[in-house]
Amino acid sequence: MWALALLALVALGGCGGGSNLRSDSVSKIEYDTSGPFPVPEEIQPNVDFWRHVYGIWSRGQVAFHDNEHMGVVYEVGELPGTVQEGYTNEQRAWVKAREAMYRDQLRSLERKVRERTPLTSSDKELLAKIEQGAGKGAIYGASDRLRSQRGVRERFKRGLEISGRYDPYFRQIMTAKGVPDDLAYLPHVESSFQTHARSSVGAAGIWQFMPATGREYGMRVDRNIDERLDPITCADGAARYLSAAHRKLGSWPLAITSYNHGKGGMANAKAQYGDDIGKIVKNYKGRAFGFASRNFYASFVAAREVADHPNRYFPEGVNFEQPWSYERLVLRSSMPAHHVANHYGVSTASLARANLHWRDPAVDGRSQLPAGSTVWLPAGSTRRVAAHPPTYRDRISVPSTATLVVRNDSGSAKQAAKTGSVRLANTSTGTAKPTSAKAPAAKPASAKPSATAATTKPTAKAKYHVVKPQETLYRVAVNNGISVDKLRKLNQLDPNDNTIRVGQKLRVSG
Repeated sequence: MWALALLALVALGGCGGGSNLRSDSVSKIEYDTSGPFPVPEEIQPNVDFWRHVYGIWSRGQVAFHDNEHMGVVYEVGELPGTVQEGYTNEQRAWVKAREAMYRDQLRSLERKVRERTPLTSSDKELLAKIEQGAGKGAIYGASDRLRSQRGVRERFKRGLEISGRYDPYFRQIMTAKGVPDDLAYLPHVESSFQTHARSSVGAAGIWQFMPATGREYGMRVDRNIDERLDPITCADGAARYLSAAHRKLGSWPLAITSYNHGKGGMANAKAQYGDDIGKIVKNYKGRAFGFASRNFYASFVAAREVADHPNRYFPEGVNFEQPWSYERLVLRSSMPAHHVANHYGVSTASLARANLHWRDPAVDGRSQLPAGSTVWLPAGSTRRVAAHPPTYRDRISVPSTATLVVRNDSGSAKQAAKTGSVRLANTSTGTAKPTSAKAPAAKPASAKPSATAATTKPTAKAKYHVVKPQETLYRVAVNNGISVDKLRKLNQLDPNDNTIRVGQKLRVSG
């Protein structure tokens, strides 16, 4: 087993073109073949390849390799010109030229091997790399399997720094859901912790949920709110997905791979090859089980190795960001963002920077934040202003003889008598906008209730919620300010039962 790993390392270590390898980061890696995240022989070269991509090869380097036999790396070349986040036209042309060159060489080599004609010294060197990393037979079709991969060391390091913001919370969520807390490393594979990451197929956020899957796991995804962009809310959905996948598939390698390939696809793979991820990666030919799916688990294990040993891969140091310092508020009723901001004495812009799931209409006040949605507030906000934001009404009715004070753009006061409804100027901006209730102002949190109110307060009665289309057990719980566990207990549901139906009457208090 260890001999195979060494062969893969020799193939990777023998690359041309300044591969930037550090001997200590290569020779001391021994992959675990047991535990929750085992690395069988078949995928050890895959894990080692992605370890190099994440922690050793810089963005100025490109590896030309076999896309099935990941231990076969023909060259790690240096990009010409100034290195940027993306390829320049010159660099793109260089990569295409190198790919064309290797395809021609591999086709020529395959023909010579078939015809048993003499090989040149460069032919022998190329064949040796293939045989060391994959065996003699791998020469056949090698030209069709050629692929290039740019190093992402700098990007991974930046993701590692950002992860300091969320990692403690992700691990708490994973532990609470009964899954290994190292699954908190998964965003390194999905997004490099880029908070606004979006894929070409519609996945979004650090955890890269598709819209339908996000809704399935309790997230609101619409034109005003996209909770896939809230890393902590989305982490809860990811933990529940992975827990369900593990129950269905029976192993963490399969559950993790299903995050890319789907639970149904991995169930088909398991039916053919059992729960051996090595055999599945090597032999399974399911529809859509392509390069990304074959390498998803290996790249997770590699990311876990690099993130778990930052000093080994980033000896220059990693500046981890401070942990998330915001506290969650769940809105009891819908209201605009500026109403929440005014209540807590903060700016709407500062709230928007913390609430990544707010889309433009919610940020600029064209739409209201819906009841049950999360608002992240600066730490200490709810201690400083204990009262929940009062109900917001954009229009209020007043008696026909009422006189109101309305401020104009210059700040001077004028008298205005109105009948029916009125619109008040927003005193913070001077522009005409709907005001909040302007019914009796909310009392400070420290204000004591009157004696009459204290003595006449009615006994709390049980409250019920009727399930609406597309609602989940989690969403019902959040909307009513209780935990899912309490909601299950109130309705005598089993601990793992998430099944509810439209029109069902659920008890939510009392």
